[in-house]
Amino acid sequence: MLRARFLVAAALLAPIPLAAQASGAQGRCVLQFEASQARSTLNKLASGKYNAFQGGGVTYSCVGQNNQLRADSAEFYGDLDILYLIGNVHYTEPRVKVDSRRMTYWKNEERLLAEGDVVATLPSGTVMHGPRAEYYRAIPGVRPATRMIATGRPLITLVQVDSTGKKQPPVELRAERVTMDADSLVYAGGQVDIQRPDIHATGDSAFMDSGHEIARLMRGPVIEGKADRPFTLTGTTIDIYSRQRLLERVESLGNARAVSQDMDLRADTIDLRVTDNKLERAYAWGPNGARAVSPTQLITADSLDVRLPEQRIRQVFAVKNAWAQSDPDSTKIKSKERDWLRGDTIVANFDSTRAAGDTSSQPALTRLVAHGNARSFYQVAVSGAPKDRPAINYVRGRAISVAFESRQVQRVTVTEQASGVYLEPNIAKDRGAAAPSDSTAAKARKP
Repeated sequence: MLRARFLVAAALLAPIPLAAQASGAQGRCVLQFEASQARSTLNKLASGKYNAFQGGGVTYSCVGQNNQLRADSAEFYGDLDILYLIGNVHYTEPRVKVDSRRMTYWKNEERLLAEGDVVATLPSGTVMHGPRAEYYRAIPGVRPATRMIATGRPLITLVQVDSTGKKQPPVELRAERVTMDADSLVYAGGQVDIQRPDIHATGDSAFMDSGHEIARLMRGPVIEGKADRPFTLTGTTIDIYSRQRLLERVESLGNARAVSQDMDLRADTIDLRVTDNKLERAYAWGPNGARAVSPTQLITADSLDVRLPEQRIRQVFAVKNAWAQSDPDSTKIKSKERDWLRGDTIVANFDSTRAAGDTSSQPALTRLVAHGNARSFYQVAVSGAPKDRPAINYVRGRAISVAFESRQVQRVTVTEQASGVYLEPNIAKDRGAAAPSDSTAAKARKP
């Protein structure tokens, strides 16, 4: 048996020229069969190389390298330099550990194909589970870093650590195809699904760089926040930025839309800022302008800056061509017209403290202020007048401030260059009251 084991080792090593052995010191693998109780059969080929068939537990390694291949049985084909491993296959090296039912090793390509219940573990603790994975060994001058390609919708559990070395909650990634370069770059394609403690992300393709803590989702991406007051972000492309493994910024590019309990925000580009897993601020801009819809207001402008401390809307800054619109209180006014305020800029203030601790209520609008060429149009309910005949208040000025109470306009203040008009309905005429007696007029009204 010892002689048989020696012959197998000689058959695998002898055909390799000295140049190849020298390259082994630089990363190329020079296969050797380690002594064991394996049963071996050798067939010498016309080239002088051998085909080897082994069973009963086999172990291979690369000369001078810290790696190992173990399996129940193996087949080696000398002319092709291909090694097949079957049953309880384990491959280990400093950069990765791979377990599977079957494995094929192409020595010339330094490539391994694992099939059947594949589990690959990286040094960081990241683990891949899937039906099939290809692993490319790092070879100086040929392949600077390892690469793994997993297909068949594998599950990747990404384990990351902060600057102190503390492990953070894992990130789970699923896709039809996942490519991992070294232990930091991940490319995923086909129904990508990413689960983080703070967000749930989906899209058709994704890129993740754990070293720089950035990620990009493409082709129909959707980001869903998981905080107490969740938000949803969509667009053509979405970029995700983290710091110390905590979500810090999410940017949607192209037909962007962000929806939260307090507001529906739309623009060409939306940039969300997150603190402690809560949405704190939102910027929206682009050639097509930006629009924000709250329960009481529609605000449009070239760009918007939305302040949401503790993820509750407090202020909206609308810059350039700003326009705020709202529907009058339908319980008091019946009109097809909308109230509005226009200006170069508009600042909207909301009462975000009124419902503190109540995650279901929505902050009420308290004040609108327009600056620069300001104009406003508001309808006011008049006591005793029909709902469809409200008073009309139209004013212009350098700045206009509109105060609200219970969704009703309480006061309109105009600063500098003030002008306008206030019209009230003729209540007596609306009620059909008789005009003063006039015998001439009475005769004129007769048929």
